[in-house]
Amino acid sequence: MNVPIDIRRALALYAVLDPARCRGRDPVELVAAAASGGATLVQLRDKASGTRDLVALAQAVMAALEPHAVPLIVNDRVDVALAAGAAGVHLGLSDMDPADARRLVGPDVILGITVHHGAEAGAVPAGLADYAGLGPVFATASKDPGDPPLGPKRLARLIGEVRGHHQGLPACGIAGIDHTNAASVIGAGADGVAVISDLFMADDVEAAARRLRRIVDAALLEQRP
Repeated sequence: MNVPIDIRRALALYAVLDPARCRGRDPVELVAAAASGGATLVQLRDKASGTRDLVALAQAVMAALEPHAVPLIVNDRVDVALAAGAAGVHLGLSDMDPADARRLVGPDVILGITVHHGAEAGAVPAGLADYAGLGPVFATASKDPGDPPLGPKRLARLIGEVRGHHQGLPACGIAGIDHTNAASVIGAGADGVAVISDLFMADDVEAAARRLRRIVDAALLEQRP
């Protein structure tokens, strides 16, 4: 699949921007701060805005990220990702079928999928997804994932199951990840961490991103042979 960025590297610090989790602050300003601090990929997750407003927000976020060469992924909304010209779309278990999404977005748009169980990965045809978000790794207040937390040991097993179906598929951990536990997620075999609150609920988003990036980079370095 012809993807214009190195997905595995981009997953290192995957910042998930939810306007409802920004403490009432401007999400565009916060995402620029996260990128300045070292976020490598951003997902826009907005369950409240209408379609036009969401497209406009996605475009504003993309403009803020452009100086940092950080790609934008849109959560759930294939139509919004296409309208805004985003780098990709991320699909949850109840969203559009990945095969239908791939047919709509074409080969060059990044397609991410959420996986809670190995069987879910097996149900996705090989070659459709560019990465998988695996979890919930830890308990989280950001959303109800519908499954109990995996913890690092079960995450490691799930990564093995997913890559048994999709050899070499890049993967990040999702849910409840912060600076205190990010290293354990990388230690379980993930290529990166998806983070919401520890970034966008922080007093200083740039400093929070810089701290997380240092932790993730050090943990990734330890995993290299």
